[in-house]
Amino acid sequence: QVQLVESGGGLVQAGGSLRLSCSASARTFSIYSMGWFRQAPGKEREFVAAISRTGGSTQFADSVKGRFTISRDNAKNTVYLQMNSPKPEDTAVYSCAGSSLWISVKTYEYTYWGQGTQVTVSS
Repeated sequence: QVQLVESGGGLVQAGGSLRLSCSASARTFSIYSMGWFRQAPGKEREFVAAISRTGGSTQFADSVKGRFTISRDNAKNTVYLQMNSPKPEDTAVYSCAGSSLWISVKTYEYTYWGQGTQVTVSS
């Protein structure tokens, strides 16, 4: 069982920056690929970014490509989402998730989920 806890959410101005963190309880953190997903009010959860077990491979949704980066520190059991130049349309609850696959962009391929952290981008 892996427990994931997100932090770092809050209110940010458009064009600013924000870093989200996701801490995992498992000592086997490095065997999981990790992803960030988001869900805005009235919308379905959508993929944002993913990183492979070693951090060597990453994938991003087109909507955040070039603005967001994902990284991980396996020694700290933590994955990060750096949000640069956020836009009001990035406002959502952001959740991290863990998958046993090498890397995935699909919600249903993730087994473990955090509770989420709210990110609000003001214009």
